[in-house]
Amino acid sequence: MQYTSLLAALLCVTLSVNAQHNYPTPTQGTYLTRNFIFESGEQLDSLRLHYYTLGAPQKDPNGVVKNAVLILHGTSSAAHNFLSPQFAGQLFGPGQLLDATKYFIILADGIGHGKSSRPSDGLRMQFPKYTYNDMVKAQHLLLTQHLGVNHLRLILGTSMGAMHAWVWGYTWPGFADALMPLASAPAEIAGRNRIMRKMAIDLIEMDPAWNHGNYTSQPVMGLAGATSSFFFMNSSPLHLQESAPTREQADAMAAKIREGNLHSLDANDVIYALEASRNYNPAPYLSKIKATVFAVNSADDEINPPELGIMEREIKKVAKGRYILLPLTARTSGHGTNSMPAIWNNYLQELLRLTQQ
Repeated sequence: MQYTSLLAALLCVTLSVNAQHNYPTPTQGTYLTRNFIFESGEQLDSLRLHYYTLGAPQKDPNGVVKNAVLILHGTSSAAHNFLSPQFAGQLFGPGQLLDATKYFIILADGIGHGKSSRPSDGLRMQFPKYTYNDMVKAQHLLLTQHLGVNHLRLILGTSMGAMHAWVWGYTWPGFADALMPLASAPAEIAGRNRIMRKMAIDLIEMDPAWNHGNYTSQPVMGLAGATSSFFFMNSSPLHLQESAPTREQADAMAAKIREGNLHSLDANDVIYALEASRNYNPAPYLSKIKATVFAVNSADDEINPPELGIMEREIKKVAKGRYILLPLTARTSGHGTNSMPAIWNNYLQELLRLTQQ
C-alpha cells in the first residue's frame, strides 16, 4: 500500500532509487538562487533548491524545450518519494507513459522540503514565512535560470504539488501544454481542511517542549498529536482495515507510525509546510489557464471529499478543463491514490494524446 504527502512521512516510508529500476538513473542537483524575496517581503541571501532529473531536454528549431515534465510532491514529502517502484516503476521505464529516454523529467524539492532550504537547517522560526506562490516562483527559477527549460510538456502534481500545478497554470498560462493535478481543489483551503491544519499547528505550539521553535529535541507530545490527524485525513478506512484486521495489528501499526513520525519529521518544518497554504486560492484566476487540465480526485479522499462539490463548480472556469473522480475500489487508497499511477495512468495517456503537437 502506497501513502503519499504527509502520510508517507507518518508511515516512515523511505523510498530510494531501486537498484533494479527499469528507468535511467536519476541525476541529483542543487541550485542556489541569490537574494530570493518572498511574498511576505522577507529575503534569503541564498535559497537552496534541490532536484532530480531523468533524461535530457530536446529542443525544436526555435530553441523551445518540447519534452520537459515537472513532477511536484505533496506536503512534508520530497521528490525522492517518486523514485519508487509504485511510481517511477510505473511511468519512467521504456515504453511507459513518461519514458525517461524520451522525456526530460524534473522532480523538484519544494521550499521547506527534502534537501531544499528548510527552517530546520538552522533558522527555525526565523525562516521566511513562505507560501505556495513562493514555492512555485522558486520552481520557475529552477527551470528557467538553471535547467534552461522554457516550456513544459506536462506538470503533474500530487496533493500540495497538485495545488502548485493550479498556481503554475494561471501564473504562467503559456508555459505548459498540460496540467494533471491529483488530489486537490482549486479553491481556498477552508472548512475541515483548514481546521485540521490549524489544530495541528496549535498542538505543536502548545507543547512546552516546542519552546517557540527553539527545542533541543522534537516536541514529542505536540508532534504526535498533530500527526494523528494527518494520518486519518490521508488514509483509507478500507485499506487500514485490511492492513490491521486485529487489535494487535492495529496497535503495532500505531506504534510504528508514531516512531516514524518522530524519526522523520521536524516540528518547525511541519508548521511551515501547513501554513504555506494560507493564501492559496486559484478560484478567481482559473479562466487564465490555457493548458489542458485533467483534474483527478478519488471518491475516498477525506481531504478533498467529492460531496463538497468544489471541483464540479470550479472546473467550469477552465477553458480546457476536465474533472475526473476515481470511484472507491479495492485498489484506491484515499488521498494516497494520488501517487498510484497504476490506477490513473489511462487518464494520463489520454491527456498526453490530446495535447500532442
